[in-house]
Amino acid sequence: MFSRKETKTTKTILFVCTGNVFRSMVAEYALKAHLKWNASYVVESAGIRAVTQPMLPLLREHLRERGIDPRGHRPRQLTEKMLKQADLAIAMSTDHQEFIKREFGHEVPLFSQAAFDTIEPLLDVHEVIPNWEIRLPEARDYILSVVDRIWTAMPVLLTRLPKP
Repeated sequence: MFSRKETKTTKTILFVCTGNVFRSMVAEYALKAHLKWNASYVVESAGIRAVTQPMLPLLREHLRERGIDPRGHRPRQLTEKMLKQADLAIAMSTDHQEFIKREFGHEVPLFSQAAFDTIEPLLDVHEVIPNWEIRLPEARDYILSVVDRIWTAMPVLLTRLPKP
């Protein structure tokens, strides 16, 4: 019997938000869609306070319109192991970035930094629209704008990913 030296042929990209049912999850699926079955990358997402919560039907439907079926998605809690295994971890907002630094000692870029070298946090709907549950048209527009922003950033982010 002989052994081969194992080399890492894939790069792991990890997106992080709060609950792992909106921003980081959308980024995960958007990057996977843009990679088109490229086995050189493993793309994941997690939340700093992920709990089992339903995905907004509006979000699920918008993803389906883009050819993504998110039914199998389950929110995952961010762990030190996930961060250590990631070749690139990306925070969706500054509070996620600060949490990762404080709790795990890792410095990670914001999504906007990773894609465009800008510092623009992608805020959650409740941070932009107080009482969003009773302001549904505004909330809907904001949620869809975030999905579109993430989606359109992916071709640029693709060119900046670590190479396997």
